[in-house]
Amino acid sequence: MTFGFATKGGPVLVIAPHPDDEVLGAGGTMARLASEGREVHVCVVTSGGPPRYSSAQTDRVRAEAKKANDRLGVTEIHWLGFPAAELSETSHADLNAGISGLVQKLDPEIILLPHPGDMHLDHQACFTSSLVASRPHQSTYPPILMAYETLSETNWNAPHLTPGFIPSVFVDISETLDAKLDAFALYESQVRQPPHERSPEVLKALATLRGATVHRDACEAFVPVRMVL
Repeated sequence: MTFGFATKGGPVLVIAPHPDDEVLGAGGTMARLASEGREVHVCVVTSGGPPRYSSAQTDRVRAEAKKANDRLGVTEIHWLGFPAAELSETSHADLNAGISGLVQKLDPEIILLPHPGDMHLDHQACFTSSLVASRPHQSTYPPILMAYETLSETNWNAPHLTPGFIPSVFVDISETLDAKLDAFALYESQVRQPPHERSPEVLKALATLRGATVHRDACEAFVPVRMVL
């Protein structure tokens, strides 16, 4: 997949503030890229820990993440281990360093990252630190940055007060929508019943809507942050 122009086929890195964000926002795109021979990596920035989350809960979600990302064909999940729901209290320099270290190690051609208008402060912090990690004054840097939408976060922003998700890139996931829905279903602890956003039915409805926007059966939508051609 070329995102509309020729790329070199380098690694793709998906920044997920929490496990399952990667599937909600870009699961179909990840599966499509992997099926086309791309190396796809996922960076899960945070992990749950006591007292907010029990060890059993954390272990369960990690196991679910492994199964879900295997379903999508992901090469590797990288766990940074920052405290979940506490990035606003985490040193910005430490978060920058954590994401930067992985970006330098993988040297990705494409980074897919959460949208800065998301309700969750963890998402906002991950967006900002991903931009720091991707500064173009470095010897190597990712030339393509795209922001995805995360149901239950992106859709709860404050209209006209926070950045709106207005996509202009649409990736056809007609052939990989089932993989996305299967992967999310493997996050059993996170699945909810419709009309909750975290349900396979609503994920499918969003993919149908995004696809209809560009006359496709199913799409995932992205806001381009930077493209160096």
